[in-house]
Amino acid sequence: MANRDLRLALFAGTNFNGRRIVFRRGGVAVRDLGAFRFDDLLSSFRVRNVVNRSEVTLVLFSRINFRGDFRVFRGNTNVANLRNQGFDNVTSSFILVGRNLTNQQIREIQNTGNPPNDILVIRQ
Repeated sequence: MANRDLRLALFAGTNFNGRRIVFRRGGVAVRDLGAFRFDDLLSSFRVRNVVNRSEVTLVLFSRINFRGDFRVFRGNTNVANLRNQGFDNVTSSFILVGRNLTNQQIREIQNTGNPPNDILVIRQ
């Protein structure tokens, strides 16, 4: 399954500096980054699918439980400064999957608060 081939590194500082949280096992949904004491701290990240570069979606949400404003990143991506995306220090929850989620699927997640079924869900 493609979900196990995912890697994500979150950084509190720009340019991949500062405190770091790494996910190496695959698809994951974090309902509240407060569980890691990382709520509203994300400033840069690296995300990749080690097998199929184009089959990965990271969705960052400004509120817990996949609510609020969001930004979508598809394919292997390095973002050195989320300020350029208008999303620095605002992420409170996220979803990472090993496929390309459509905009409609993301809106459904946002409306229901339910992530895809085939990933690990972390709650506070």
